[in-house]
Amino acid sequence: MRGFKRVDAALIGAMAALVAACAEGAPENSLAAAGDDPAARAQAVLSLPSRPVEDHADDELRKPANVLAFIDVRPGMKVFEMEAGAGYYTELLSPLVGPQGEVVMHNPESFDAFLGDIVPKRVEGLDNVRVSKSNFDDLDADNASMDMVTWMLGPHDLYYEPGGVSLGDDKQAFAEIMRILKPGGVFIVIDHAATPGSPRSAGGVVHRIDPALVREMAAEAGFVLAGESDVLRHPEDNYDANIFEPEVRRKTDRFLYKFKKPE
Repeated sequence: MRGFKRVDAALIGAMAALVAACAEGAPENSLAAAGDDPAARAQAVLSLPSRPVEDHADDELRKPANVLAFIDVRPGMKVFEMEAGAGYYTELLSPLVGPQGEVVMHNPESFDAFLGDIVPKRVEGLDNVRVSKSNFDDLDADNASMDMVTWMLGPHDLYYEPGGVSLGDDKQAFAEIMRILKPGGVFIVIDHAATPGSPRSAGGVVHRIDPALVREMAAEAGFVLAGESDVLRHPEDNYDANIFEPEVRRKTDRFLYKFKKPE
């Protein structure tokens, strides 16, 4: 058994008609029924009965239906999930890429101290997920091997030094992302917005980053901005507040970018 509670029969019965109509709720059936439409596939994977109950509590704030529709993960893709944390998105990416795809659930090794046994429990039964531990500037993947790299709420941690130890050089980290992506591959970024013009050090102080700095580093690495979404924006945010302060916690202004590696 996996280390998460599951949706009970009453909740399953209340799910969207698309998923309820799928034979035995199997992921491949519900996703197949959704066809090629990114929004429909996102809704289908969010309604899978295999999702841990705890994850549903985060959906309203994280807006995964909108994020996944924007990302457009396809069957057979290989996705490197940087700084995956406890695996909220890992749980969703795994069925989206399907049995022919792969998800690399990455975290810096130093994160073990607060993640504990969460990661091993998360990946139980997710047969297409591989766990990887490294700093951001030394990614465990072959050259041009990934279709997509995601970095959810993470680039600011390039300037966070837990215990006084760096998690990786910023320029080299973006170069590593470029290295492991296939030509035409996609790099997805979500992070907490800092006040425009904020120094890089804000990442280690208020745990935010100036969106312009992310765009700058991506461009320097050779990426092209292919799209952005405002679904996670909160312009009423106090950009000078640490993201863990009660007034802004889980209500920060977050930017969402899609970059592309040139063909």
